[in-house]
Formats: sequence, C-alpha cells, structure tokens
Amino acid sequence: MDTNYILVILMFVTFIGLLFTGVPVGYVLGGVALLFSLIGYLTDMYLGTMTGLDFNTLGAIGERVFQMMQNWVLVSIPMFIFMGLMLDQSGLAEKMMLSMQELFGKIRGGLAVTVTITGVILAASTGIIGASVVLLGLLSLPAMLRQGYSKSLATGTVAAAGTLGILIPPSIMLVVMADQLSLPVGDLFMGALLPGVVLGSLYIFYIVGYGLLRPDAAPLPSDRQPFEWHLIARVLKTIIPPASLIVIVLGSIFAGIATPTEASGMGALGATMLALLNGKLNINTMREVAQGTFKISGFIFCIWLGATVFALVMRLL
Repeated sequence: MDTNYILVILMFVTFIGLLFTGVPVGYVLGGVALLFSLIGYLTDMYLGTMTGLDFNTLGAIGERVFQMMQNWVLVSIPMFIFMGLMLDQSGLAEKMMLSMQELFGKIRGGLAVTVTITGVILAASTGIIGASVVLLGLLSLPAMLRQGYSKSLATGTVAAAGTLGILIPPSIMLVVMADQLSLPVGDLFMGALLPGVVLGSLYIFYIVGYGLLRPDAAPLPSDRQPFEWHLIARVLKTIIPPASLIVIVLGSIFAGIATPTEASGMGALGATMLALLNGKLNINTMREVAQGTFKISGFIFCIWLGATVFALVMRLL
C-alpha cells in the first residue's frame, strides 16, 4: 500500500480517536494535521517517500488563514451570536413559552408543541444550537416531566426543536458554508428557510399524532383552564417583537437592501433594544453577552482554522 494512503488512514483513525478524549475539536483537527505533516516530512527525508509535505508547501496554511480572515462576511458571525445571546437574556423566550403554554396546554401534547414553536422562533432569531437547547431544556423540560410526559418524548422534543437553529436562518453554519463554497449568504438563507419551517411543522404534526396514539406519553394537565380569546392576544404580544426583528434582519437580506454583515449589525442593535424595553439590559447582561459572544466565536474560528489545516494536509496526501 502507498505511504500516502497509510498516512491518510492513520490520520483519520487518530482524529476519530482523539475526539473521544474530550479535547476541543479545533485543537484535534489542527493538531492531528500538524502531527502528520511532521510525520510525512520525516518519512520523505529519512525513508525516501514522496508525500510532498515540506515547509514550503505547508507555508500555504498561513496564506489561506489570512485570506479567510479578510472576508467581511465573517463579521456577521459574532454579530448574529450577539443577537441570539441578547435575545436569550431579554426574557422574551420565557414569556413566549408561558403564554403559548396557556394557549396550547388544552390539547394533548400541547406543551411539547409549545416547545417546538418556541424552538422555531429561537432558531430564526439566534442561529446558535447550544443556546437554544439549553434555554428550552431549562424552561420546558421540568414542566413536561411534572405533567407526566414520557422522558423520551420530552427530551426528544427539546433536542429536535433546539437543533433547528442549524438550518433555519440566520444559521451560523450557513454563513460558514457560504464562505467556503463562495456562494451568497442570502441565497443560502432563502434556500434553507422553507425546509426549516417544514421540518418544524412536521415535528408538530408528529407530536400531536403521537399524543393521540399514546395518551399516557403526553397527558393533559390536570389544572387546565377553558379556552379564552384573550390568550391569543397575549401570545401575539410576546411573539410580535422577536418576529419583527427576524423579519427586519432576514427581509433586508432577501430584498437586497442590506448585506448579511449589515443585517447582523441591525439584529444585534434590535436585540439590545428589545432587552432594554423588557427591562433586562444592565451591566451584568452586557458582560455575559459579550463574554459569550467572544467564547462562541472563538470556538467557531478555532474549528475553522483547524479544519483548514486538516483539509490542506489531506489534499496534499
């Protein structure tokens, strides 16, 4: 077997093995690539192989990194992260959850439906999976378990609704893919919007059908109240502010009025104003959001840089 094939196989095995150690993915990608670059260089020098891995070739890594960091589209990543974290801190998600729970709590599986709808709205306003899953889990999981929901349905609903953020715009993953594929971010946003909404709708149909087929897995609350029309007004009151922000951000991108970078700035400012109007904007909130933005952005770019080095070494091998 050719030396290059052996190094490629060993490189993949090492990468997969180190993932289970808990080391950050970005460090694993970059570290494994640099390690096997050194191995390839030493085998060329002492064993007479021809992997093509030398210092001149690996110097292209620095050039690729600088080219990547000069892309202005990537400025939208920390801005969208800031927008999502600020909306989480504003308390709007909790208000939406409570108001929709009163509205849909009268039907079997209504609490899980509420979680899914909230997850769709959070996905369209944050683009961050981790924040959505944690927030939905903290707000809804204890309530579903107290109401008697099966653990599989409760945890599955939180996981499914929370991960919609990877598909529904403004998804951070779509921004990264747009840069790597040299495609307009707005086109990817438009292409992913309908599938994301359809997927969320299918989740809701599944939950309702599952509740009808297995009533014991999604019981009705014992303290449910009769339906009242003012509940719809209350739900709309909590949904309209974040929905308006989503429409402004995505609508400006789809209409060509603003670039994704400009729209992300408007979204960050709008989320800050919503937190201010909701009485949640203070020094502690700003510090937590800023620290969270730097932390998540650092993780994303660390993975990106590691993947760049990994891909270059794989291509050379």
